[in-house]
Amino acid sequence: QVQLVESGGGLVQAGGSLRLSCAASVNIFRSNAMGWYRQAPGKQRELVAASTFGGSTNYADSVKGRFTISRDNAKNTVYLQMNSLKPEDTAVYYCNRGYSPLGYWGQGTQVTVSS
Repeated sequence: QVQLVESGGGLVQAGGSLRLSCAASVNIFRSNAMGWYRQAPGKQRELVAASTFGGSTNYADSVKGRFTISRDNAKNTVYLQMNSLKPEDTAVYYCNRGYSPLGYWGQGTQVTVSS
């Protein structure tokens, strides 16, 4: 069974922080790179951070130095720590396989950053 459940979003002021969590089914998580994607209104979904199973990470330039992706392989969970949030970070955030996402997406979690 395919499962991706994102949580942790909310409304925060600019400069604030949030920590997102994603619980994935083991058939998605195991041995795969995992990533966090976001989609703002009127824009395409973009990959913002990815982590290989071994923990190597990669970030979009727009979030580098502010966001940190991590994963707990024992819990099939991936996290996104977001600091120094900006209004332009406002989007629905999704997790999926990194670099080669599945056609299936979870419900996402809304992040809204007020100025």
